Amino acid sequence: MKAILFDLDNTLIDFIRMKRQSCDAAVSAMISSGLKTGKAEAERLLFELYDRYGIEYNLIFQELLKRIGRKVDYRILANGIVAYRKAQAGLVTPYPNVVKTLLRLKERGLKLAIVTDAPRLKAWLRLVEMRLDDFFDEVICFEDTGEHKPSAKPFMLALKRLHIKPHDAMFVGDWPERDVKGARALGIRTIFAEYGYTKKTKPRIKADHTIKSFEEILEYI
Repeated sequence: MKAILFDLDNTLIDFIRMKRQSCDAAVSAMISSGLKTGKAEAERLLFELYDRYGIEYNLIFQELLKRIGRKVDYRILANGIVAYRKAQAGLVTPYPNVVKTLLRLKERGLKLAIVTDAPRLKAWLRLVEMRLDDFFDEVICFEDTGEHKPSAKPFMLALKRLHIKPHDAMFVGDWPERDVKGARALGIRTIFAEYGYTKKTKPRIKADHTIKSFEEILEYI
């Protein structure tokens, strides 16, 4: 074993919890500043729009306001964005024992890399805010290949930049249909981060190993 590749959201960071709590703060602020709707309905519409446009879509609150009021009230929009950013700032934290485990892995001489579907700037902002940016030798984001997992290209690029072969690497991720499937296709061993899995249905693709907390990675290295 020479390298470990990691997904970012819901593997190193509890992204869904961060997203839901930040959106809750944004919706409450927009309603307080004059948005005519109920909170539960606004949140339902908001995540319906995320499903349509993608969880990283930058204009999501504008789309919500147009859906509810047919126009964008910039005072309401600004209140929502400010509340979202303030809430998010306190929620961008790694899962328990992530830092300690990464230190142990680096001490063993392993190369570490991120392979994420997130846009480059957002990925780096999260890593820097969590103070994890110095741990990783490479960070592969969507812009690097233009393809999402389970495409082989992001994994191949990570291996190329690390100068290692697939059988010398292991990938850790929370979404088997993307993370495990993509890595396994190249012969990379896989770990399913079950603690970060948010889907209602059971995974259809099995990893080589399953962990219930981040530090359990050490048992398979």
